[in-house]
Amino acid sequence: MAVDQLLKTQGYHVENIELGEVEISENPDADQLTILDKHLHHLGFELIDDRKGRLVEKIKNLIIQLVHYSKGPLEVNLSDHLTRELPYEYNYLSNLFSEVVGSTIEKFYINQKIERIKELLIYDELSLAEIAHQMGYSSTAYLSSQFKKVTGLTPGYFKAIKSNKRRNIEEL
Repeated sequence: MAVDQLLKTQGYHVENIELGEVEISENPDADQLTILDKHLHHLGFELIDDRKGRLVEKIKNLIIQLVHYSKGPLEVNLSDHLTRELPYEYNYLSNLFSEVVGSTIEKFYINQKIERIKELLIYDELSLAEIAHQMGYSSTAYLSSQFKKVTGLTPGYFKAIKSNKRRNIEEL
């Protein structure tokens, strides 16, 4: 919504806007793109106008959608999912992602999964076994191992830290 409002106040006509991608009817020149990029940076966004950058953003968006907004367990092979959604072979996508981002698709995917697991731990609605199943881990031990490798904390300790920081309304 913030990007849509910014573009409209700058005089652009938005044709389509989705997560990470905007189509406008105008064809701005280099000076207009520089100004737009500066405004986007103030909002925490950036302008990506090259083909490789757009493709990397599509990869990121697909992974974010998969991890954070999927209904049901993550029982998808990541490489199959990406090649099904994008018209490229996985090797090309993987090499491009590493070249542009400086990290692998797999690390990005794991980091997104860990962030989602943190959310689920904080919500405290599911057991660790249920979270492991929902996030596509073969066992709670594997989830715990990967969680500790990325965060330096066990899921149980992370949950304890977060619950200690929250106070009931009555305690305020």
